[in-house]
Amino acid sequence: MAATDKFVTNLDWNLLRTFVVIVEEGGITAAATRLLRRQPTVSAALARLEAQLGGRLIDRGGGAFRLTAAGRALYRECADIYGTVAGLGDLTRAATRYLTGHVQILLASHVVTPILDRALTDFHRAFPDVTFEIRVATSRDVLRGVMDKTAPLGICLLNRRPARLQVEHIYREHFGFFCGPPHPLFGRRGLKVSDLRGCAAVSFDTDSMDDALRPVAAFRRDNELDHNVVGSSSHLEEVRRMIVCGLGIGPLPIHVVRADIEAGTLWRLPPYDAPPAVDIHLVTNPASRLSRAEEKFLATLQRGIAAASPAERTYDGAAPHDERPAAASGDGP
Repeated sequence: MAATDKFVTNLDWNLLRTFVVIVEEGGITAAATRLLRRQPTVSAALARLEAQLGGRLIDRGGGAFRLTAAGRALYRECADIYGTVAGLGDLTRAATRYLTGHVQILLASHVVTPILDRALTDFHRAFPDVTFEIRVATSRDVLRGVMDKTAPLGICLLNRRPARLQVEHIYREHFGFFCGPPHPLFGRRGLKVSDLRGCAAVSFDTDSMDDALRPVAAFRRDNELDHNVVGSSSHLEEVRRMIVCGLGIGPLPIHVVRADIEAGTLWRLPPYDAPPAVDIHLVTNPASRLSRAEEKFLATLQRGIAAASPAERTYDGAAPHDERPAAASGDGP
C-alpha cells in the first residue's frame, strides 16, 4: 500500500491527459498543435510518463507510431478516468435546477440532416448554459472514439454493425456522381454510365469495399470506374473542391449539394436512377458513463429520430428534370 500511495502521490495527472491527446491525434506534432505547446515539451512529457510508469508506451522510431501493449492498456484506463472526471462537475450540480456541462459529438464530415439540427436547436433553447464541441472525423475514427469512451456519441456511416455498441438508424442518403465546370462531361446530356469509364476520379478515403462507403465502392467496381483515382479526402468539402476544380468525377451526397447543382457549380452524371444508398447511424456505448448534459442531449436526439417518419428519414436520390438525359439512353454500362 505504501508503494501504491507513493506512486499515486507522485504521478503527474496532466501527463495522462497529454498521453491521451497524443494517441487521439496520432502523433506528437499534431498533439502539440492541439495542446498549444511546443513539440519538445510534449515529447518530454511523454518521456516523463514512461519513466514514472517504468515502460515504453509508444514505439516511435523510424517514423512509426504504434502503441505498445502497455500503451494500449493505459489508454483504455485513461478513457475511463476522463469519462469519470468529466462527470464530476455535473454530480456536484445535480441538485440545481440549471443544467450545465459540455457535450462532445463525433461526426462524419457529410452528415447533413434536420433531425440533428432540430435536436441542437431545441436543446440549446432549453439548456443555454451547456456547451458543445463537434469534431469531424472519419467514420472509423468516430466508432473508435465511442468504443474507447472518449466521446459520448457519434454519428457516422457503418460498413458492419459494431459489437458492444448501440446503433440507431437516423437516415438514408443517396450518392450521385458529379463533375465540375472544367471537366469535358460538364453540361452534357444523354450520358450513360459507360461514358464515365476511363475518367479520372476523386473520392472519400472510406470509398472502399471494406469501409463505410462500400455501396459507392461496389457501384464503381461493378461499372469499371475504380481504376484511375487521382485524389481523396476524409472531408466532403475537400472532395467537392477537387470535383469543382476539375480533377475528376466523384461521388457526393445528393441532398447535401443541391445548392451547387442549382447554381451550376456541379453537374450531375449517371446513374440518374437508383444511385448508391448509404445509411447514417447514431452510435453510443452502453458501457460509457454519461454526464447529465450528455444524457439529456442524447435523449433529445433520440426523440427526434423516433418522431421522424421513414419518409422523412430518406433523402431522395432522384434527379430533377434538368439533370436527366435529353433522350432515354439508359443508366446501364
